Amino acid sequence: MEVTAPQTMLHVLHELLPLQAPAALVFSSVLVIIAALLIVRRRRFGSSSDTARRARDEQLLSKLPCPPGRLPIIGHLHLVGSLPHISLRDLAAKHGGGLMLLRLGAVPTLVVSSASGAQAVLRTHDHVFASRAYSPVTDILFYGSTDVAFAPYGEHWRQVRKIATTHLLTNRKVRSYRHAREHEVSLVIAMLRDAAGAIVDLSDLLNSFTNDVVCHAVSGKFFREGGRNRLFRELVEANSSLIGGFNLEDYFPALVKMDMIKRMVCAKARRVNAMWDQLLDKLIDDHAKNHKHTAEDTDDFIDVLLSVQHEYNLTRDHIKAQLAIMFEAGTDTSFIVLEYAMVRLMQNPRIMNKLQAEVRNNIVDKKGKTEDVVTEDEIKTLAYLKAVIKETLRLHMPAPLLVPHLSMADCDIEGYTIPAGTRAIVNSWALARDPSYWEDAEEFKPERFMEGGSAAAVDFKGNDFFYLPFGTGRRICPGINFAISTTEIMLANLVHHFDWELPLQLAEKGIDMTESFGVTVHRTQKLLLVPVVPQV
Repeated sequence: MEVTAPQTMLHVLHELLPLQAPAALVFSSVLVIIAALLIVRRRRFGSSSDTARRARDEQLLSKLPCPPGRLPIIGHLHLVGSLPHISLRDLAAKHGGGLMLLRLGAVPTLVVSSASGAQAVLRTHDHVFASRAYSPVTDILFYGSTDVAFAPYGEHWRQVRKIATTHLLTNRKVRSYRHAREHEVSLVIAMLRDAAGAIVDLSDLLNSFTNDVVCHAVSGKFFREGGRNRLFRELVEANSSLIGGFNLEDYFPALVKMDMIKRMVCAKARRVNAMWDQLLDKLIDDHAKNHKHTAEDTDDFIDVLLSVQHEYNLTRDHIKAQLAIMFEAGTDTSFIVLEYAMVRLMQNPRIMNKLQAEVRNNIVDKKGKTEDVVTEDEIKTLAYLKAVIKETLRLHMPAPLLVPHLSMADCDIEGYTIPAGTRAIVNSWALARDPSYWEDAEEFKPERFMEGGSAAAVDFKGNDFFYLPFGTGRRICPGINFAISTTEIMLANLVHHFDWELPLQLAEKGIDMTESFGVTVHRTQKLLLVPVVPQV
């Protein structure tokens, strides 16, 4: 597919929106029937060894707690609502406890809702559950699933993980981008000053900010000219829709074996991937012309990947896969945390005032004036700012179910034998709201993370199994430092430079907290606020 202008590409992207609910249900119903025929055919003509193995696995899985009401073909899919993290929490509380088996279509899925279960899957047996199930959609979007997030466990994944942790996302490397982050913050603050007293779409501004920060880290460039920054945002959103949507082949893997069905379900993914191809190929070609063959602290992700390409035997597609996942993970997660932090601060004026006092008192004393951008060096000691972000991550982690894991061998967990090939979902959202681990679990209380608080020693680096916003173990998100740095500096500046008010219509009815679930969880409504420059 040949697309040359960002505006043209944006028009094509809007045509690739997911099927709306009624059409999707009809389409899914037809495919379910086909899936049933495939499953029956497979059982009838499968080898005797396959049949024996399936019977053994079924016997092992039958011992796990399992909700009643399983239906033919679709299993427990009808029990999982539009917000699966909530549905799974409620099902576990009623039927399963810490470990529960669900039949999601043809896929047996272990749902983990206790800290001990999470520790068993993600730490004790991390080597067993470190892989990912095959998905034709991620296979297309991330160039054969060769990225650090969706690649199956093996030598290639170990190599790309090493690249991420030792070359792309080290503390030193993340810090080297601080001036770019501060520059992007200054642009947002300037726009808000120009709009002071009027209603602004803070969601759009924050989404643009996180996207632009990632753009600069990836390529060393700013892409506002020509609308390319918006195009990257649209592509990230298209990826999220495709990955997080109801992909029937994920629940009925046998469908992937039918070429006709595979073409139908993968058509949109191929078109989106073609757009990524054009953008990323041009960026890589531009960098390759001036490539130095050595990686320096100031180099962007593309320069770094080109410098280690031969050392790690990276193909062009391997490089594009890493870049695509950096855009996907880096933009969405930081934006979600920033937006929810502002929502919670608007709902809790006491906490907003306390945070503003901390930032303003510390920063003004150092700077002597309030109009300058708060820098990253100046926020290192702001303990309450960090507590607000931790509490936001607790209640509103961007990926509440993490990314599903896949067992590669049989293992024993809490008295149950989990056979190889079982998918495992860790409901980190449920853990972070479990009153067994958290006082006033549903309340927004940053003080719990302050010195003397009940969670003062808890961090988000995977050491506390009831608080896993970034996961833990081999598959922990390697971009923690990047995400936290982006979030801290933007939030500090938002509360430093402005007081915030709700538009009249929102002040009367409050902020709509309705969410939609995909690869991440978003609020469905834009966050509209009025920035007010405080009187000195």
